[in-house]
Amino acid sequence: MTYDEYNAFCESLPGTSHVVQWGGSHVWKVGGKVFAIGGWADDQPAYTFKVTALSFEILGEQPGLRPAPYLASRGFTWIQHHAAPGLSDDDLKLYIAESHMLVAAGLSRKKRIELGVEEA
Repeated sequence: MTYDEYNAFCESLPGTSHVVQWGGSHVWKVGGKVFAIGGWADDQPAYTFKVTALSFEILGEQPGLRPAPYLASRGFTWIQHHAAPGLSDDDLKLYIAESHMLVAAGLSRKKRIELGVEEA
């Protein structure tokens, strides 16, 4: 997945906003909270996203995936797709969408409705 494809996918999710920060990374947020980061790899695209505790244990052992630098070391369940083979584009999109839902679930119901993440 290219950064353009990544950005287009993240933009298609409800209630999202985009900012370039942290050394040029493409950071996507829902309700002001980060759910995906595109960047932090030197030679190829890298994508970082929040996962459940179970997914963190499973994905962290897969080739091309690792506990996210900085975030995982602070106890957060974030995975970074940083090299081949990693995830297929379809699977990466599923995990990014799940990250969006996990982060949005931490917002107030009022905020989720306001952002269009949840119906009234």
